[in-house]
Amino acid sequence: MKAKMGKDKKEDSNRMPDIQGGGDPFQRLLGLMFKAHPWHGVSIGADAPEIVTAYIEIVPTDTVKYEVDKSSGFLKVDRPQRFSNYCPAYYGLIPQTYSGERVAGIFAKRARRKGMIGDGDPLDICVLSEKSIPHSDILLTALPIGGLSLADGGEADDKIIAVMRDDAVYGHFTDIAQCPDLLLDRLRHYFLTYKSAPGTTQHKVEITGLYGRKEALNVIRAGHADYRQKYPELRSLWPKNL
Repeated sequence: MKAKMGKDKKEDSNRMPDIQGGGDPFQRLLGLMFKAHPWHGVSIGADAPEIVTAYIEIVPTDTVKYEVDKSSGFLKVDRPQRFSNYCPAYYGLIPQTYSGERVAGIFAKRARRKGMIGDGDPLDICVLSEKSIPHSDILLTALPIGGLSLADGGEADDKIIAVMRDDAVYGHFTDIAQCPDLLLDRLRHYFLTYKSAPGTTQHKVEITGLYGRKEALNVIRAGHADYRQKYPELRSLWPKNL
């Protein structure tokens, strides 16, 4: 009996540990052996849209704009920051979201614009924190509090604004109305100018306004629904609460 119990204990220690969300054993094995694609292989979060996972591509000290390569999932150099502006928040994407028909429809209604389309990318997110994070290519947990209603070249390109969970300074914020005006001005200035050369008179980027937490949660729900429509073959990875 002792020998059998010892054997069972040894076998238990060699079993593959469960990964949150369960699913097919082969998928769990892949999740253990290989790094997940930050857009497709990482969950939006079990408590989304109120609490979401954010994949950070850029930190405020970066002098180069990075973004996820959609094919490989690696972080790539998009372009050097040509001018002196910098992103005043941790900037990245919300996994398992897509700016498609539903996101564009919410934008069109909010901004009273016709003929809007989504930009075909994951939803962007700006995360506020008083902590200094030295590099990107990380995941963090964020609480959405609002967003920038932004159009880029006529395409809906919303920027969700969130706070890092448990942050000592910003973690108690529940709506964008609690953000200092100066911080929001910096965010607006960055997105209005980061593609423009000095003296430019034609601007592709337009911010039609700010919106609060309720609208941000609707945008995230719409972004996840657009993602599910765009990538139905990945349905086994989706959370069941949205």
